Amino acid sequence: MGATTRALFLSCFHGGGGGSEVSRRLALRPRYPSMPRRPKGAAVAGGGGGGGDLEAAVGGESEEEEKVAVFSVSGMTCAACAGSVEKAVKRLPGIHDAAVDVLGGRAQVVFYPAFVSENKITEAIEDAGFEAKLIDEEVMEKNILLCRLHIKGMACKYCTSTVQFVLQASPGVQRASVALATEEAEIRYDRRIVSASQLIQVVEETGFEAILLTTGEDWSRIDLKMDGVLDERSLMIVKSSVQALPGVENIKLDTKLHKVTISYKPEQTGPRDLIEVIESATSGLVNASIYLEADGRDQHRYVEIKRYRQSFLWSLIFTIPVFLTSMVFMYIPWLKAGLERKVFNMMSTGELLRWILSTPVQFVIGRKFYAGAYKAMCRGSPNMDVLIALGTNTAYFYSVYSVLQAATSANYMSTDFFETSSMLISFILLGKYLEILAKGKTSEAIAKLMDLAPETAILLMYDHEGNVVGEKEIDSRLIQKNDVIKVVPGGKVASDGFVIWGQSHVNESMITGESRPVAKRKGDTVIGGTVNENGVLHVRATFVGSESALAQIVRLVESAQMAKAPVQKFADQISRVFVPLVILFSLLTWLAWFVAGRLHSYPNSWIPPSMDSFQLALQFGISVMVIACPCALGLATPTAVMVATGVGASQGVLIKGGQALESAQKVDCIVFDKTGTLTIGKPVVVDTRLLKNMVLREFYDYAAAAEINSEHPLAKAIVEHAKKLHPEENHIWPEARDFISVTGHGVKAEVSDKSVIVGNKSFMLSSDIDIPSEALEILMEEEEKARTGIIVAMDREVVGVISVSDPIKPNAHEVISYLKSMNVESIMVTGDNWGTANAISKEVGIEKIIAEAKPEQKAEMVKELQMSGRTVAMVGDGINDSPALVSADVGLAIGAGTDVAIEAADIVLMKSNLEDVITAIDLSRKTFFRIRMNYVWALGYNVIGIPIAAGVLFPSTGFRLPPWIAGAAMAASSVSVVCWSLLLRYYKSPKIVSS
Repeated sequence: MGATTRALFLSCFHGGGGGSEVSRRLALRPRYPSMPRRPKGAAVAGGGGGGGDLEAAVGGESEEEEKVAVFSVSGMTCAACAGSVEKAVKRLPGIHDAAVDVLGGRAQVVFYPAFVSENKITEAIEDAGFEAKLIDEEVMEKNILLCRLHIKGMACKYCTSTVQFVLQASPGVQRASVALATEEAEIRYDRRIVSASQLIQVVEETGFEAILLTTGEDWSRIDLKMDGVLDERSLMIVKSSVQALPGVENIKLDTKLHKVTISYKPEQTGPRDLIEVIESATSGLVNASIYLEADGRDQHRYVEIKRYRQSFLWSLIFTIPVFLTSMVFMYIPWLKAGLERKVFNMMSTGELLRWILSTPVQFVIGRKFYAGAYKAMCRGSPNMDVLIALGTNTAYFYSVYSVLQAATSANYMSTDFFETSSMLISFILLGKYLEILAKGKTSEAIAKLMDLAPETAILLMYDHEGNVVGEKEIDSRLIQKNDVIKVVPGGKVASDGFVIWGQSHVNESMITGESRPVAKRKGDTVIGGTVNENGVLHVRATFVGSESALAQIVRLVESAQMAKAPVQKFADQISRVFVPLVILFSLLTWLAWFVAGRLHSYPNSWIPPSMDSFQLALQFGISVMVIACPCALGLATPTAVMVATGVGASQGVLIKGGQALESAQKVDCIVFDKTGTLTIGKPVVVDTRLLKNMVLREFYDYAAAAEINSEHPLAKAIVEHAKKLHPEENHIWPEARDFISVTGHGVKAEVSDKSVIVGNKSFMLSSDIDIPSEALEILMEEEEKARTGIIVAMDREVVGVISVSDPIKPNAHEVISYLKSMNVESIMVTGDNWGTANAISKEVGIEKIIAEAKPEQKAEMVKELQMSGRTVAMVGDGINDSPALVSADVGLAIGAGTDVAIEAADIVLMKSNLEDVITAIDLSRKTFFRIRMNYVWALGYNVIGIPIAAGVLFPSTGFRLPPWIAGAAMAASSVSVVCWSLLLRYYKSPKIVSS
């Protein structure tokens, strides 16, 4: 499974978001792990001799230049043809990547013109048996990048909308997404027009703080801690020495933290080189090591959690005495007497004490809300901070006014609300603290993925002759490209790479979901984070840091969590007008109660003895202002999507964002491809029927010699079976001359002294070969058994029939049955013949089938189902499935499938198990049940809570909601929404019981 797994991860997870493009430009991803980005030592195309690498060949800026050429390729009819073309092109020197569109009849090639020309590529395609013509050529677009920013200070949906708007409006920005739940922005931008630092400046001009997480450029970043003599001269030496290294892009010194941040090209240098240069340049006076600090998102979250916890604890120190003096001690006679003792005129000791204690809570501990409200008003988008600042300030300053009136009057009885302002701030800080704690758990799946990487690795050291001379344990983050790492039994593979010595079995279940250990020997690829079970392996590192498969899985899940589900538009529309309406409603509430009191339209007995009508109306207005909460609406969808995508990734189901998740929960019809989807996709020979007297091994020697040049899976099955008939490991087949391959039908060749034709019935008839009735009967029998019959003819006479079977995947019947119980109809579509298709459909329990379908017919069928009102999912694994995957409402790609299919899909089933189709749909349904409940809670809370806070129950029951209780309820609403989403962490996929 090694090479296939490596290809899968590179294709699916390499690079940032941006979506898949299967129209103008095919989605190109490296497919062969051993293929270098640039050929080293290859001869320059079109030139004479001369070796040297690309840098030497092209020099200057042209070393970065890649070209994209699009060729028209005629003669392709299936995925096997596309594979032949792709393989022929990729064998050429100077090819960076290639992808083939079998439907459009074209091939797109990314290449270095210094090493290979368009003519050479055309010749290679024609040598593979197809006609090719150059139709388009352009310089590879390498200027579109994807960066991520951590944005501090966002409180609600207004904040995210403002940041997203200013980013989207910036020149050079193609797309910007801002997520409240993660407090991050993902920006796709053109680096020729705008830089990452300019994007940070744009965000900070709106009043928020932005911190760069990733820039999207093709370089890595590392933080190193410097210990020792750090005077101005040493720092200058460090900076100039590091800057002089090839591949170093940027260096930033932080003298307070003794930290240096270096951005570098991993192809040219690495962390160990950087440390060595720093230490040698300073003659050992400065020691460098990995800066041990939580990085990126976790670091910011820990800081924020600590800040809110400290603020809340400090607020309690002042708020508890305020609460006791206003609501508890007043019922204890001797304490009440002391608190009511007059200090200045009518101002009492209790009022003065509460004023003193609530002031630091209001202006020091609560300064965050002032800053947030000021910035929000400056940008014209009032948020939750505005409501909190208005509510607490109204209570505080009215209390100050009332107390000062009492201090300057001999008969004025004051009523203060100091407990309202201080307790409001304390409860809101508690709510924010709990909310951040809860939001941190939504990305727990990502943290678990990142923890798969081992902390240390054993680096092997070689002498000039290539002999191992020693080994040492290093931090795994110090691994560089082309390092050789020793992996002991029971240890984790520290880096992506390939085995250069040893053999073992590696457990890859934590990455691929494959439960059985995979055998590894020399030449096989391994994935970082997997576990070596027995033998010792020496692994050469090929992909390190952000290029590793594990890092790219994390990146894909992060991008999915940033993507908004369409249902979130509902919350966005409400949030745009929420705060202004709440402010207006609170003013109307105060005015209504105040006027009612002045007009004596309600009895004085309703007013508490310590209040007048103005104070009562003021309290209702404040309660309305602080109980309203747009935060819960803003968190309802993203928190659930974050948890769901993380849980899905941990179970081998990679969901590419909220759009895919929302569409999947509506699916009522699934179209399954047959080969590689319902079946295992690895045909094997199960029977051979000879019609002439000849030795079986001789029969297979002729058939295998003809088929060995074919890329078709059935041909490979015949060759593999023929190998079993020979005891020697590397049997040499007879030479095949005049080889002709007719895609989808068969092959012809001259083998030794015989003319050999291997293929299906129609191929034999088109070659004017008579098929005996006995052979026709065998073909019919095989079709009824869901097998494929391959006819072998020698010297224009049928000599035998080979039966090839592609076994049905385990639990296929149970999966189809379970889907039916979920009210999801299953349909099978295949390019195979009707006989085989009928047999397969009966075995798996699918009633509706379409056989002998061309790739474009699969997409047409999907569209017809959609036009009839169905929500359609397509499950496939091949290049010829990609049009249908794109056309479907939800495309699900089998993880072991082709790169193009994976790129075209919305959901990738990493384990290639059919049960994961059920998991994807079931998880999406449960996720959107929670999202709907979140909206019911958030809206219901406001619909019920705001009228109660406004005093709707007061005339009939005398019940009123004190502002501090309203504030506590507001804080609880956001926490409850996040916690309800967090319950998805305990999601278990449905259990399929085998019959």
